[in-house]
Amino acid sequence: MPDIQKISIAVTSDQLAAMREAVETGDYATTSEVVREAVRDWQLKRAQRQEELARLRHAWNEGKESGGTAAFDIERTIAAAKARGR
Repeated sequence: MPDIQKISIAVTSDQLAAMREAVETGDYATTSEVVREAVRDWQLKRAQRQEELARLRHAWNEGKESGGTAAFDIERTIAAAKARGR
């Protein structure tokens, strides 16, 4: 078992009731186990967000490095679409 450190946390009465219910129904052995799983879930979600942010930054940089942009004339595009019968 990894090194366990004790901390004090504040939760709402509803959160505490939900944690105690999870223990009483046998889903978890202790409320500490509930908190550890919540922290693991948070760590996973945080890592996924960081990966997604890195992916978006990479895509942004690729777009910037791909060259300049061309002017876009919406009126011309609409007229061309109408001319094609759309």
